[in-house]
Order: sequence, then structure tokens, then C-alpha cells
Amino acid sequence: MEYRTLGRTGYRVSVLTIGGCGPGIAPDAKEGIEAVENAIKMGLNMVDIAPSYGEAETRLGDVISKNKDKLIITEKTLERSKEGAWSELKRSLERLKVKYFEVYQFHAVGSLEELDQIFSENGAMKAFLEAKDQGLIKHIGITVHKDMRIVRKALELFDFDTILIPVTAISLINPTPENDFRPILKIARDRDLGVIAIKAVAKRRWESQKKYQTWYEPFEDEEDIEKGVHFTLSQEGVTTYSMACDIKLWPKIIRAGEKFKKLSEEEQSKIVEYFKNKGGYPLFPEQ
Repeated sequence: MEYRTLGRTGYRVSVLTIGGCGPGIAPDAKEGIEAVENAIKMGLNMVDIAPSYGEAETRLGDVISKNKDKLIITEKTLERSKEGAWSELKRSLERLKVKYFEVYQFHAVGSLEELDQIFSENGAMKAFLEAKDQGLIKHIGITVHKDMRIVRKALELFDFDTILIPVTAISLINPTPENDFRPILKIARDRDLGVIAIKAVAKRRWESQKKYQTWYEPFEDEEDIEKGVHFTLSQEGVTTYSMACDIKLWPKIIRAGEKFKKLSEEEQSKIVEYFKNKGGYPLFPEQ
């Protein structure tokens, strides 16, 4: 498993990240925990988790605390007020049985109005900065799922240490200001930001009955998953890819990560065209 430096944080992290969503919403709690334990054994050393990921925090508290000396924890909150963020941060620390988080992130910021709330007089950023001063969090990040223009605005307002965004081949089937990750990755490279990628194995929005617990329809053939993971990890500036929200996909993703070799620009372009021919289409903007 390859390791990269998570931007200016200096943390050396695996190119695949354990996404807390998968074990958090897995129908069988034991299987979810075992999937995380196996991922750690396979060399994955970063966990991206949130209170909104089902039972993730309560299920994984023992696993994370037991392996804390080898793990980087990136936690999130959907709270936008100072009081709400402080309350959720303390609860997350307690559930995961740790004294601090390496990265604490504003989760799924989706509008300029949310940014205004975060940076207001009683906004969540106040709680983040106080928590950092107290050593409860080491670095501050932001996650944006559907509009890259929000990321750009956020980076104008604050010098974040990490960003989490969709970086996927299907976005380039029809690039728009909302889904084109390339300008954001350039900013990240220029400012030495750690970039956590998501949605690498996404194919399109569901058009039929769901077979997986992902909110999007994923590629499921091993070859396609490998192409998606390798494309994402080949983008300059990407540090790691946080695995999909269904643990049934994890073995294929982990095998893809183990076999990763950086793709040439020509190889990347061929994957975009290949996914287009297989029915892939950007998740955003919504059609």
C-alpha cells in the first residue's frame, strides 16, 4: 500500500482511507467492525468518520482506541453554530475514546449561506479555533460534496489544512463549474493542502433498484473499480481516497489500491471515455 503526505499536516497516510460510513450503516454491526479491522491489517491508517454515518462512532470506538497509535482520525460535524459544534466535538471524542482528532472538518458544506453561518459571530469556526487552541483538534478541514465553487469560496475565507471533495472520472464526462475538481486540485497543490477524494467508484445516480448502500450507483466489476480508483489516485494533488459507503465493495477497492500505478494523461482520458461508454455520468449538477 502506497503512503503519501497529507499536505501541510505532515501525516503519512495510506492512499486508501477507511470511510466510516460503510461500517456505520452496515446491516450487520459485527461485519462492519471486522471490515475495519481487516482494512487496518491491510495497511490503511486513516479513518474518515462522522456522527451522521449511522452507528459508526459507537461501533468503532473500541477498534479506533485500540489502534490509535497507528491511525489518523479525520472527524466531521454538520453543526454550523459554535454551541452545536462544541457539543458534537465532545461527544465524538467520547464515543471514539480518544483525546483529540488529527483533523476536524465541516461536513458537506453545500451553500454560501452555510459558509456565512460557519463564519458568523456565533458560528462553528469559533468552536473549531478554540478546540485547536486547547489541543482537542490538530488541523481544520472542510468537505464539499456537490459544488466546487463552494470550496473555492471557503478557501478564500480561511486557510484550511485539508479538503474532501469528489475526484472521479465521471465528472470529466461533462465538466461544469460545479463538478470540475481540477481547478481546486491546483489550489491545493499551490497551498500544500491535504486532499481526501471521494466517489472514485461512482457510475451515476441510481436508475434502478439499489444493490448497494451507496447513494449513487457504483461500478461493481473489479476491472471498473480498479480503473476508477487508479484514475482518482493519479490526479496531482490527491492524497487519499475514502472508500465507498458499502463494505461489500471494500475488498475490490483495497485490491485496486494495492495494485495502484500512476496513470498517464492518455490512460486517464481513455478511462473517462470508457466510463462514458458504460453509462457513467456526473453526479452533479443534478439533472
